Amino acid sequence: MFILSCAGAIGIDSIPEALPAVTSIIVKVIQFVVPVLLIIFGMLDLGKAVTAQKEDEIKKGQQTFMKRAIAAALVFFVVSIVTLIVNVLANATGEDNNSMTECLDCFIQNNGSC
Repeated sequence: MFILSCAGAIGIDSIPEALPAVTSIIVKVIQFVVPVLLIIFGMLDLGKAVTAQKEDEIKKGQQTFMKRAIAAALVFFVVSIVTLIVNVLANATGEDNNSMTECLDCFIQNNGSC
């Protein structure tokens, strides 16, 4: 079965029904697994630095942990940021906001708005 409503919003004839489902799963895995892994690796680096008991390594471990924590937060919020940008651009350009937002929701959240 093909999805026609969202396909028309992005200018193509049809989209396979499985594509939004697979995309949604990939986005959710990236959104939750990558930040957790970044935090875990940051904690391991910081733990290694603390057990070495050298002031320079501890400072370096803290900096690495902070960079990874910031990267984890950015990865977690990237979906919200992209959704916000699409909504702002759709409103600014006068495009049909509902179709673009529904298409984005279809691919990111797979909420049946296709």
